Amino acid sequence: MSAPLPGDQPRRGEPGIVDGHGPDAAHPPGPELRRLADAMRGVTDRMVRTQADPATLADAAEAVGRAVTLLEPVSPPWGASVPAKPMFDTDPHDFFPFSPMIGWYSPLSPPIACEFRDGAVRGHGTLGAAYEGPPGCVHGGIIAGLFDEILGIANIAAGVGAMTGTLTIVYRSPTPLYAELRLEAHTDRIDGRKVHTVGTLHAGDRLCAEANGIFILVEHDRFVDQTRLHGAAGTA
Repeated sequence: MSAPLPGDQPRRGEPGIVDGHGPDAAHPPGPELRRLADAMRGVTDRMVRTQADPATLADAAEAVGRAVTLLEPVSPPWGASVPAKPMFDTDPHDFFPFSPMIGWYSPLSPPIACEFRDGAVRGHGTLGAAYEGPPGCVHGGIIAGLFDEILGIANIAAGVGAMTGTLTIVYRSPTPLYAELRLEAHTDRIDGRKVHTVGTLHAGDRLCAEANGIFILVEHDRFVDQTRLHGAAGTA
């Protein structure tokens, strides 16, 4: 018997808030979609460290192919998602439920759980073999992507959602795989349209990386106009 998937356990914040991202009120994302995303993460993790024989790989490919066949007729064409408006009492994962960095419903996202606390965004989780860069360590690009997302969410929590202008990462020490990681981010100051945001990444008590971002304030209506050009639902 295989070990239970992380998606078998109920979670805070389900179903997620989705604004024009494909699922409608009759087909909301929820625990079933979350479980599917977790199962896909499980497949990815095992693929990058498998020693399966060709017959087993062929069987696995057939099983995944069946999932594609099931989903294809109920998957509408892609459309850009309507951007989130700043809200102070919303779970961070509800802002971007399909984010490739923290989205509960994206099998691409590292398993990092985030929350608002004490005026900051805090995240924690353990990254496995699928996110390896240097031997035994998390890939630096994954770290940069997580910082980009978490700093951005910190700005949303502060009521100043903005676009990334520059993002500077200082890698202080290797970030280990299969270790509990802790991320923190908060908005430092606002200078005109520039929002300065900072963050840190720790493994235990060891500082692994620091981030300093400059984000540019953009009116929400401009986001909506942009997504309308790409056929986003709910923007006609």
